[in-house]
Amino acid sequence: MNRLGDATSPYLLQHADNPVDWWPWGREAFEEARKRGVPVLLSVGYSACHWCHVMAGESFEDEAIAAYLNEHFVSVKVDREERPDVDAVYMEAVQAATGQGGWPMTVFLTPDGEPFYFGTYFPPRARQGMPGFMDVLEGVVAAWRDRREEVGDVAGRIVRDLADRAAAYGAAVTPGDAEMGAALLGLTREYDARRGGFGGAPKFPPSMVLEFLLRHHARTGAEGALQMARDTCEAMARGGIYDQLGGGFARYSVDRDWCVPHFEKMLYDNALLTRVYAHLWRATGSDLARRVALETADFLVSELATDEGGFASALDADSDDGTGAHAEGAYYVWTPAQLVAELGEADGEFAADYFGVTQEGTFEEGASVLQLPQGGGVVDAERVTSVRDRLLAARDRRPRPGRDDKVVAAWNGLAIAALAETGAYFDRTDLVQAAVDAADLLVRVHLDGRGRLTRTSRDGVAGANDGVLEDYADVAEGFLALASVTGEGVWLDFAGLLLDSVLHHFTADDGTLYDTADDAEALIRRPQDPTDNATPSGWTAAAGALLSYAAHTGAEPHRTAAERALGVVGALAGRAPRFIGWGLAVAEAAIDGPREVAVVGGTGDPLTAELHRTALLGGAPGAVVAVGEEGSTEFPLLHQRPTRAGRAAAYVCRHFVCDAPTSDPRALRSQLRTPG
Repeated sequence: MNRLGDATSPYLLQHADNPVDWWPWGREAFEEARKRGVPVLLSVGYSACHWCHVMAGESFEDEAIAAYLNEHFVSVKVDREERPDVDAVYMEAVQAATGQGGWPMTVFLTPDGEPFYFGTYFPPRARQGMPGFMDVLEGVVAAWRDRREEVGDVAGRIVRDLADRAAAYGAAVTPGDAEMGAALLGLTREYDARRGGFGGAPKFPPSMVLEFLLRHHARTGAEGALQMARDTCEAMARGGIYDQLGGGFARYSVDRDWCVPHFEKMLYDNALLTRVYAHLWRATGSDLARRVALETADFLVSELATDEGGFASALDADSDDGTGAHAEGAYYVWTPAQLVAELGEADGEFAADYFGVTQEGTFEEGASVLQLPQGGGVVDAERVTSVRDRLLAARDRRPRPGRDDKVVAAWNGLAIAALAETGAYFDRTDLVQAAVDAADLLVRVHLDGRGRLTRTSRDGVAGANDGVLEDYADVAEGFLALASVTGEGVWLDFAGLLLDSVLHHFTADDGTLYDTADDAEALIRRPQDPTDNATPSGWTAAAGALLSYAAHTGAEPHRTAAERALGVVGALAGRAPRFIGWGLAVAEAAIDGPREVAVVGGTGDPLTAELHRTALLGGAPGAVVAVGEEGSTEFPLLHQRPTRAGRAAAYVCRHFVCDAPTSDPRALRSQLRTPG
């Protein structure tokens, strides 16, 4: 066993028995490289990554390749989910040098951590135009031995170029209607009107952009924005990217039609999409949106919940195919013969027709990914339910995909927000309780008394890595959503503790935000990225949480920090709207107010409950909600807000102006749905 045997990361533990003499990321590895006078091989991946597993099996478990690595390199393995800062700075270098990126990421470094050669997946021997990994290793060793000064010059130039790429984001314009209109126009140009979504293959769920479109429609009434969101959500829900039996979304579709997924299921995707579908139902009343929101929420709880109350990171794409070999999608795909074997001739043929399972197959080796018919005419609903239940029971007997059971703070924050809101919308107290349990775990295990977060935990034990900006922002977002749903002000207090850390440790003098704290480990440069990736940018997620907290409390420093951070959205809205979606959604809230809703009334009072639910379903972008008894000190919004003649009342304010208080849920609904 190599040095990864004591790791807490499931991904690192997958490599603990490799013949490669792996080191975890740390000062000791680079000191070893400096002492031996050899370069560092940095390999970055994550546990649910299919091609990471492929490269491991082909190269890192190969005795000859491992022996060559051990002789000529210090090999460092990094879980990108534990160390997103390390991943970010070197991925930026890979993308700048090659024009593309991805995982596994393979980077060769000097003992000072400076990169000089890059790639992603390499096959063990050259094929299909790709150089073989052994050829790459031999080439790097030759360059290091014979042209050391040239290698050093290249590495130094790359580091300087990365420093020069940091844009002056602080000079950007705070976004308004003009920027929102430019963003909508840009999205319309890239929209796939026939299939939904944006751009070509591979096609990723555009969660952050969908949130912007729903908020823009809520504020302005723009039907085009709602149409793009609704049609994209329907296409994804009917496609193979959505698990038609067990609920939940795969990471992305390899084709433009949402048919064939890359089968890994990530916590962050499903948390974000649960919230999107719940918000789509709130805007339209769509039965499909309601079903998908609840099924995906149930997937989170049934498949990803940990014994300690948090949520695991992912399910693998690969699983045992029944022969002892691992294959991508083996758990999820079906042939017509398998359907008949499980359901009988008549129901098997019915299921094949209904789910689009063909003799040719839509995936590999004649197997198909289950899909729903587009357009969705009602078939025999009772028969469909029976078939789905029996197929799900049959699938449960298959070998299950592996689970990465580490708890990532940021992604749990996203799940808390999604489950709290979905549970409140659909009267599912069990989902709200799941959100509370996850929040409790984050407070107990991840949060210290100084308002500082640890990024990961496993089995209830905190990991060694500090939280990054997205952890503070997304956990604060989750706590704020939980405060609005439960009426428990302690979650507002915890959010404030985290956001104070954002102000003190992540914010530059010009109002821009860094992804790592001012006292974090120094890398070749301090990462700073305002654009979304698979999750909302930490920068704009922090802006959103700061804005909500300011609306709750009237805290001027937090409001000012949010507005300054949103300047980058003004700069990118028209140029790259697909990659600043969360920032656009936050900007919609800022333009709208956001609206502040205080519901005052007795605990257990039906009118209080109805006004509270109406406030949560109001739909105004980023609206914050406080609920409590008259005279309560739980929330600042409740201060000096009395009931009306002994009856529960709701107060709606924005831009320092308040509507007349009302005890009529219909009047409250009207106040919240008036376009901003």
